[in-house]
Amino acid sequence: MDASPLPLGKVPVELLARLLGELQPLPPEVLLGPRVGEDAAAIEVPAGTLVVATDPITLTTKDVGGFSVVVNANDVAVTGARPRWFLAAVMLPPGTHEADVAALFDGMREALASAGVALVGGHTEITSAVTQPVVVGQMLGLAEGGRFVATGGLRAGDVVVQVGPAPIEGAAVLSREAGDRLSGVEALVVEAAAGAVRHPGISVVGPALLSRELGATSLHDPTEGGLGAGLREMADAAGVRIRIDPGAVLWFEPGVAVCRALGADPWATLASGTLLAGFPPGLADEAVRTLLGRGHEAAVLGVAEPGRGVVDADGRPLAWPERDEVARVLAEG
Repeated sequence: MDASPLPLGKVPVELLARLLGELQPLPPEVLLGPRVGEDAAAIEVPAGTLVVATDPITLTTKDVGGFSVVVNANDVAVTGARPRWFLAAVMLPPGTHEADVAALFDGMREALASAGVALVGGHTEITSAVTQPVVVGQMLGLAEGGRFVATGGLRAGDVVVQVGPAPIEGAAVLSREAGDRLSGVEALVVEAAAGAVRHPGISVVGPALLSRELGATSLHDPTEGGLGAGLREMADAAGVRIRIDPGAVLWFEPGVAVCRALGADPWATLASGTLLAGFPPGLADEAVRTLLGRGHEAAVLGVAEPGRGVVDADGRPLAWPERDEVARVLAEG
């Protein structure tokens, strides 16, 4: 493997062809997949609704390929559709080496295999337009039978359930990007936070699809702005107020410890790995029991009611974070 930096522009054809050739075999519905010289993908879609989501990875420089797959898969899964096909625009800064590109694709390939998703296209280049690796992913999924779940489907009277603790992704990013500022935190805690991407993991695909089967009226994947922003986004999308019990929140303790050490508010810290689900009152308790029985941490947070915003049990408004704490902490570092 050549140790010299790659030049600006597209990644060399030989390197890209080799990396694409190492991907898993494509499923039969992909009529035209990722190949050097091809600018688009062709997918034969059975009856159903095609769901598409796109999101960039910019807050971390570590495993951006893997992050991009999981974050975009989550966005599709919270509609109740199974993520199936992925495209990625990969932009790498000057000074990037062949080994760096290979490592990015390794992370992406591992995440694709874990999610059961196929890479069907994209673009990869070295460019002075970026100073760190940036991956803009696009995920497509199929809602079989045409039925999908919208975040705005939450109705007054529905019960709001949290599945998975928070902040998981924030814990991983902060511990990796600001690890030199965590000397006062126990090594085992920092290690658990740094490994949070894989355990407990930032994918909500499994619990989201299960929640759809259990009758969820609304699903949402809190990301930037953390649990606080996620709840507010859910309420605003549905035009309701969500009344929660802050004491019922499921916290990822290593993440909370890292946040405290860095002066960050866990409530407003990047929260991929957490799912918010709305259920009709008659289905909520059974849904929580089933989720717990399938190995997912789950708890009732509160209830939707007429009104606006997010409030605590006494009706006091809970803030909508103006900025994600990960972005703030890293900018100040």
